[in-house]
Amino acid sequence: MDTPEQYRPLTPEDLGTRLASIGAVAERVGSDPAAWEVKEVGDGNLNLVFIVEGPAGAVVVKQALPYVRLVGDSWPLPLYRAFFENHALVRQASRDPGSVPEVFHFDETQALIVMEFLAPHKILRRKLIDGERVEGLGDFLGRFCARTAFRGSELSMKSADKKNDVGLFAGNIEIPAITEALVFTDPYYEAEMNHHTDGLDPVVRDLRSDARLKARVQRLMMKFASNTETMVHGDLHSGSIMSTEDESRVIDPEFVQYGPMGFDLGMLLANFLMAYFSQPAHRQDADLETYQEWLLSVITETVAAFEDEFRHLWATERTGMLYPQTLFEGQGHASDEVCAELLEEIRVDALGFCGIEMHRRTLSLAHNADFEEIEDKALKAALEARNLRMGAELILNAGTIGTMEDLLSLARNYNGRDIL
Repeated sequence: MDTPEQYRPLTPEDLGTRLASIGAVAERVGSDPAAWEVKEVGDGNLNLVFIVEGPAGAVVVKQALPYVRLVGDSWPLPLYRAFFENHALVRQASRDPGSVPEVFHFDETQALIVMEFLAPHKILRRKLIDGERVEGLGDFLGRFCARTAFRGSELSMKSADKKNDVGLFAGNIEIPAITEALVFTDPYYEAEMNHHTDGLDPVVRDLRSDARLKARVQRLMMKFASNTETMVHGDLHSGSIMSTEDESRVIDPEFVQYGPMGFDLGMLLANFLMAYFSQPAHRQDADLETYQEWLLSVITETVAAFEDEFRHLWATERTGMLYPQTLFEGQGHASDEVCAELLEEIRVDALGFCGIEMHRRTLSLAHNADFEEIEDKALKAALEARNLRMGAELILNAGTIGTMEDLLSLARNYNGRDIL
């Protein structure tokens, strides 16, 4: 993985000098870099992120680093992930307008993207930990997942365009490999970079000794690695969503690839369930149940919005080679039941992926702040144990969870259990 000789990581001190000549930056911030205020805000695992403010406005500058920032230069990572992130943002903006930040400039050599500064948006995970609500959150996320899933597939796209896209994103090799290891493999054995909270050992041993569970995980990994149904965000969680009180955007699609339609939805549901299980450490008793129930309502609304939008697109934009109207409506056959069967398959896959994400965020390398910010380690372990047990049930029994109320009842049940 060679790094171009011209590539140099940005610093707050040299960013103005290096970017002042870019018209898209000067136009939106101001032409005099001496008047710019540059603030590094990247707290993620992989990249540098800066907010650049000036007399004319503000932009965000994101630059890939040639290694995993969370680990250091002992884990090299290709800069080309910025190329794929740029392409993903462009496609997401087309498939669900207004759902992602606008891209103003992309520099492939420097692996940097200049994009819209979202204000007063805040990372959704932070809002959930702080007990804040976002109006219309489930509707927005469900529509985003449905629109990008449907419009990025051969239900809608011309087959040649879809195949060209699959070929393009197939070049994003190293990033999906991280998912294949950290999400689908490492949680289920003693991988080098794993870590988990003291006290969880009995639960972890049970998970790793369950061959049926691991086989189900590997079957879902096969789908993730081999099934190119649609372009997926690849890392859709509450840390890759920014929200105000009533508006949200999706960010950071550098883990983009073509994969199963249920993947993004499953990742998303897992992060709301983890927010739910972590709440006893973040809320006072008087507010706890009300806020937890709001989180469950977001799950319900997300899935309902996904299914409603998917059915709408099925009826109005099914112009690809899959399930063509010539085979159904054109011959007098209603296709509603066919759509329902496909949605059921997506839902079952999503619940399986959901359970896997619940495991990896407590056992693998990159954990969620929802649990990591809990100072009481005994409480943390108790809450994570509930999360792990429910994750296992979702992986093993996704096909038997017939309704969303079944899923919510399961969550409430595990929330009341003393597992350790």
